[in-house]
Amino acid sequence: MKTKFILSTFIGILFLGCSQQTKLTPDEARQIAKEAYTYANPMVDHYRGLYNYFIDTNSSDYKGPWNKVINMARVYTHEDRTIQTANSDTPYSFVALDLRSEPIVLTIPEIEEGRYFSVQLIDMYTHNFAFIGTRTVGNNGGHFLIAGPGWEGEIPKGIEKLIQSETEWVLAVYRTQLFNPEDLDNVKQIQSEYKLQPLSSFLDLPAPEAAPDIQFIEPLTQDEIKASPKVFEQLNYLLQFCPTNPSEKELMKRFAKLGIGAGKEFKWDSFSPEIQNAIKQGIADSWEDFATIKSKAEAGEIGSAEVFGNREHLNNNYSYRMAGAVLGIWGVSAEEAIYPSYYVDSENKPLNGANNYTLRFEPGQLPPVNAFWSLTMYELPASLLVENPLNRYLLNSPMMDDFVFDEDGGLTLYFQNESPGKEKESNWLPAPKGPFSVVMRLYLPKPETLSGDWVRPQMVRSN
Repeated sequence: MKTKFILSTFIGILFLGCSQQTKLTPDEARQIAKEAYTYANPMVDHYRGLYNYFIDTNSSDYKGPWNKVINMARVYTHEDRTIQTANSDTPYSFVALDLRSEPIVLTIPEIEEGRYFSVQLIDMYTHNFAFIGTRTVGNNGGHFLIAGPGWEGEIPKGIEKLIQSETEWVLAVYRTQLFNPEDLDNVKQIQSEYKLQPLSSFLDLPAPEAAPDIQFIEPLTQDEIKASPKVFEQLNYLLQFCPTNPSEKELMKRFAKLGIGAGKEFKWDSFSPEIQNAIKQGIADSWEDFATIKSKAEAGEIGSAEVFGNREHLNNNYSYRMAGAVLGIWGVSAEEAIYPSYYVDSENKPLNGANNYTLRFEPGQLPPVNAFWSLTMYELPASLLVENPLNRYLLNSPMMDDFVFDEDGGLTLYFQNESPGKEKESNWLPAPKGPFSVVMRLYLPKPETLSGDWVRPQMVRSN
């Protein structure tokens, strides 16, 4: 009887599994895969960055261990290959926070007025859920408590603010303004005073029980992320550190039909060829949506202000969240900075180093900002900084004294592969020989910048 019971139970489970897959039509699988891929892409690429920076000690981009401030006393160059469209204005500091066992206290030193700094807090969804910096708290320094989703303790004395994350892992990206190469020692001193300690250490109390060791999985490559269904396996892994937001419960129920979700197993080989094909088509559909958004971005209809922000700002617009990650992961929210980007010239033709271009700011029309502005060159399609004979990756407002202004007080900048001539090299940003983009960064943009009253000039082909 026992054997019959086991056999009948097995047959029942098998029948149920087949029945559930039968109910899932290729059209439904395709739609779910499209939604799930759009949802997963930023998170999986975010994990790739975390893995290369804080887990893989053999990575050329390895920074250091978790829960430790890692300072880069330099700006990014063409040799930095992990993160697309990284800025080269502000030396970075990084912290990968594991908040599972207890909150972490971030300590910021007093920083002189006039120097911009920020600490961008990014959760595993790639939401910018908070900023600590010049704009939000000023430059007077202080202690800030970063807590995970399940923490319910009291805020201790001496803490300026409690900041709670939706996810158990958090990336903190520090940006400290560098005025010029001679200013680097000052930045190093500030970076050395960025401190980090567990709450128990801050309070001089015994540490709580340590969280279990994490069994990190190897991330997918950028090429794999673009098309492989393994993205869903990695999403399942990451979701164990991301308690489901109430607004996403129905979404997760739909994803579960494909075995996608925290604690679930995405079994590619268990799907019929028709469902497998539908899943692949769904991934392709997601990229078609991205292409539409990218076209609007190139036309200036959608900008960084739309695609970067916290959950409330994005309002679960997963297509925008994916676009932000693909075009410039870890970009900041609009209040902190906006990134008007150049992909095409004034005739709507793609930028290419085979041509020469100028960008002219009319007198009195430099970008309105409360911190600084810059223009940075990136080779396409990789969106990485461009190796060049000047070792110059950007033109920015701290270089103002070096620029040569036009007779009427305007400013003409040059974007091309070959030198525009010695007398113009101070205003030249070297381009690669092939396709490129230029990203304008406006830190602490003024109201007229955010409202659109100030209009950026166009990139004009000059040959």
